[in-house]
Amino acid sequence: MLSAKSLFQEILDNDESFRLFCSIAASGESQGGWENGRIAVLVPPTERDLAPKISRHGADEDKHGRIFNALLKKRGLRPVPVPADTDYTMLLERHGIGLAHEKLKAETPLTVQDIVTYLAHSRVTEQRASEQMDLLRRHFADHPDLGRAVRMISNDEDNHLAYCHEELLRFAHAGHGHAIQRTLRDCALAEIRIYRDVSLAVMAHMGRVLGWPRAKSAVLTAGIHAVYAYERLGGWRRMVSLRMPERRDALGGPATAAPEFA
Repeated sequence: MLSAKSLFQEILDNDESFRLFCSIAASGESQGGWENGRIAVLVPPTERDLAPKISRHGADEDKHGRIFNALLKKRGLRPVPVPADTDYTMLLERHGIGLAHEKLKAETPLTVQDIVTYLAHSRVTEQRASEQMDLLRRHFADHPDLGRAVRMISNDEDNHLAYCHEELLRFAHAGHGHAIQRTLRDCALAEIRIYRDVSLAVMAHMGRVLGWPRAKSAVLTAGIHAVYAYERLGGWRRMVSLRMPERRDALGGPATAAPEFA
């Protein structure tokens, strides 16, 4: 019977599918690290207190990329090029979600509205990341190879989500509420489409690597479309609500070190 655990276990047990999974994950995390690093440098003078938190966010993402590469190295595997249709982070950027890379590569300070846009984009994508890592944590927290990595990354993603809630509420109270809600809605509706397309692409690549029969691929494809239908009908709203998190000042300290993988 197909389940999230059995599906991931199949990917984990095969070197080529595991190599593709870790390569995709490492690439996305590293890209997120670069983006946050540049935003921290370009924070407007009125929001300089945010810079250390944004830097911490970027350092966490960089750490996650190193963790996935370390998992590959432990199995004697090297990263593979990431197929363009599975590159979630770059597809978001190409569809105008978040801050354009051209802006981040320049040296012009960002505006307060840019920071609001960044936080709204992060609130949506960190919701996805937190949910995905929570799923892996439920099934693989005690796994001898993945357990420590899954627990650490899941905790970090929960911190990132809490930070986005707290900072967006601060900006809302400062008068940016309408802009925040508009940006959150636009980001969420775009993200669910891109997530669907990337999920279909990843499953297609995995299916070829693992030799899945057509019937299995069809079931998985139908499941992905069903998730999208649910999200399009209203599930996206979970990505745009704001509430004060239990974890306050979640990114107020230094990033934790990545675990060692012998």
